[in-house]
Parts: sequence; structure tokens; C-alpha cells
Amino acid sequence: MTKDLTSSTVSRQNILNNNYALEQIESNLSLGGAFWRDANVFTKTQVASLLTIDERTIDRYLESNKEELAKNGYRVLKGKELKDFKDYVDDIHVADIAKAPSLGVFSFRAVLNIAMLVTESEKAKAIRGKILDIVIDVVAQKAGGHTKYINQRDEAYLPSAYKEHSYRREFTDALDECLPVDKWKYSRYTNKIYEVIFLENAAEYKKILDLTDKDNVRETMYSEVLNAIASFEHGLAVEMKQEYEKLGRKLIPSELDNLITKASQNPYLLPHINDARAKMASRDLCFRDALHHKLESYIQSVPQGDFDKFLGETSKSLEERLSDPETLAVLKRLKDR
Repeated sequence: MTKDLTSSTVSRQNILNNNYALEQIESNLSLGGAFWRDANVFTKTQVASLLTIDERTIDRYLESNKEELAKNGYRVLKGKELKDFKDYVDDIHVADIAKAPSLGVFSFRAVLNIAMLVTESEKAKAIRGKILDIVIDVVAQKAGGHTKYINQRDEAYLPSAYKEHSYRREFTDALDECLPVDKWKYSRYTNKIYEVIFLENAAEYKKILDLTDKDNVRETMYSEVLNAIASFEHGLAVEMKQEYEKLGRKLIPSELDNLITKASQNPYLLPHINDARAKMASRDLCFRDALHHKLESYIQSVPQGDFDKFLGETSKSLEERLSDPETLAVLKRLKDR
């Protein structure tokens, strides 16, 4: 889908939180600035010149987006800090600000931030285009060329997938024991659990992620989502068996539906469910460019830690994980429980 950076706070912040993309963007754009305290900073005059706009336009965006710009590195220098800046920096027109009691300066991130906001500048529009191209390239490169299984690059994925598989067996065994024979019951109740956890059934999820019929949906899910599903399946299996023993007979579908409804309102599970929804909606939009329409209200910007988790040094493909002795030791401990 097309990302309009001028109107999407989440899309802007997803880029500005991605340090791997920022490194490439800074190298490719070569915007200049004044090197101070181990980083490039830019005055308002410099930013206006870069974007070929009037400084009053910069002021309007500073006023209407002050919290966002401050979060991404815009600040006002005063007192000793301003004096140090004037003394250290020799490639700006210090004479123009010699008597100014304060000076607003932009970090590189803040310059990108305002370039994503400004609609009056063709230069800003060109910068936005380059930014999006670089971000796509960096994510694809770091993810090994595709993002379908980017969830598996999280070191928590394999343990979560292993535990979820065990609870899945417990759940399907309970369905066999406590419900009449029905060849569709596994898919039917799996979909009901999916609809509780992330408001979509398996077919809807596959369509959004553009998965094939052969793709296993759980192999594309984040560890937090798998944990929420496992918790739900385990709790439901226990309650099915308790109800089965209490009634002394197999449950009818409406009775299991009531148990699912009750579990969906469990105050102990709700935080895990809400977290799973937010993680799925936010990460899939950022990393897979996939929008879960039913989860739009849960979309947040992806924190810097998630970029490290899925793109950084600790992220690995599933093949690499399975050849790691430490990971295999963890799986063995889980198996021996």
C-alpha cells in the first residue's frame, strides 16, 4: 500500500525508529549540516535552504508538530550550550545569531521528520521518495530478501512456537475427548480462537499476508501472538475437560461456544490478547506492508527495539537458529519438561 508520510504519524515514526535505515539514508542523502557533539545538526536557516522553503513555513510546522519534532531531535539551545555551539561550529553564519538568546537546531532525524511533513516543497517530496526506497531496500536486505517469515528472526520465536505446538496438541486432544466426532471441528474452533485473539479467521489472515494455501499461518506469527494463542488453547482445553467431567457427557457445540465467549472476557487473558493485536497490526504494517483492517485501532509505531529484534545482530533466519547449539539446548529443555 502507498504510505503518505505527510499524513501518517505512524509511518513517519516507523522510519525514524529504524536506525538501520537511517544510517543508509544519511549516507545516501548527504544533507550536510554542522558537525557538533559527534553528530550533524542543522539550524532553521539551513533546513529552510535544504527544502527551498521560507523559514516562516518551518515555524508553522514547528508549532503544529512540536511534540513529534522534539521527540525526534529538535531542540532549542540556550545559555552555556548555545555558547558552546557558537564557539565550536564555524561553518554557519554565527554573526546572524550572535546576539540571539536561543537557537533552535535539528538533528538529522528531525530534518527527515520535517521533510516528511512539509507539503509545500518539491525538494521535501523528492527526499520522501528516496527515504521510502531506502527503507524498503534495507528491510528486504536485512530480512534475507523477503518478509513472509520475518517473525522467525526473533530469538523468542522458536521457543514460543515449540510451546504453542505442545498446547495445540493438548487442545486438539480435548476436542477429541470432549466433543462428538466432527471432521471440521479442528478448523472451526481454531478459527474461533483466531477471531478472539486477532479478530480474523485463517482465510482472512492468509489474504492479508498474501499467503498460499500451502503456507502454515502459525509459521508466520510473532512469538507474542503464538503465546496468546497457546494460553487461550491451554485454558480452553482445561475448561472443556472440567465441563465434560461435570456433565458426564460430551459437550454440544453451543456449550463450547459459551466457554470460548467466557474465556475471551477473562481479565487475565485480555492484556495478552491486546498486546498480540497491537504487535500483529503494527509490525505487519511496518515490515510486511500489510494492513489488518479489523486491527487498525491497535496500530502503533514500531519501537527501536523491534528493529533490532528482526533486523539487527541478534536476528537470524530459522535455518541459522536450528544450527545454533544454544537454541537446540533450549528446545531440549522444553521437550524434557
